[in-house]
Amino acid sequence: MNNMEYRIIHKEKFFIAGISKRITLQFKGENHQLDSLYQAMTEEMKQKLLQINNTEPSGIVNVSAEFSDRTKEGSELTQYLGVATTESSSSFDTLAIPESDWAVFTACGAFPETLQNTWAAIYAEWLPRSGYTLAGGPEILWNESEDTTKENYKSEIWIPIK
Repeated sequence: MNNMEYRIIHKEKFFIAGISKRITLQFKGENHQLDSLYQAMTEEMKQKLLQINNTEPSGIVNVSAEFSDRTKEGSELTQYLGVATTESSSSFDTLAIPESDWAVFTACGAFPETLQNTWAAIYAEWLPRSGYTLAGGPEILWNESEDTTKENYKSEIWIPIK
C-alpha cells in the first residue's frame, strides 16, 4: 500500500440526506446488517435523492457516523445511505457535516477485499506518516456502481482530517 492514491480537498459545510440505521462495526467480510438499508432504498427514493445531490461526492454514498468506538469491532455506529447536498432535507434522515479538509483515497480491485485493505492501510500506514490527524467526523464511502463483481471495482474513501 506504499503507493496509495489520494487527494486532499476542502469542503464547506454540507449534509448527507437519505436513510439511516444503527449497526455494529465489522472489519472483515460484508456486513449484512446493511442489507435492510439497501432493501429500504427504493428506486423512487434513489431518484429523489439524486435530484438533490449537488456537491461531491456524486451519487449514492455510504456514510459511517456517530461511532461509539471506531477502533473496536462490535461497537455501534450509525450508517447512512444517501447523497451529499448543500440543502438540509425534511423528507429524509439528515446528517450535518461541518466544514473540513478531507483525505479522499481511491481503492481499485476485488470487492470487498481491496476496500478493506485500503481502510486498514489508511489507519496503519498513511495516517501515522501523513502529518494529519482525524478530525473526528463521519467517514464516507463512494462506490462506482452496485455491481461489485467487477475485477477492478472502484471506490473512494473520504475521511475528515486536520
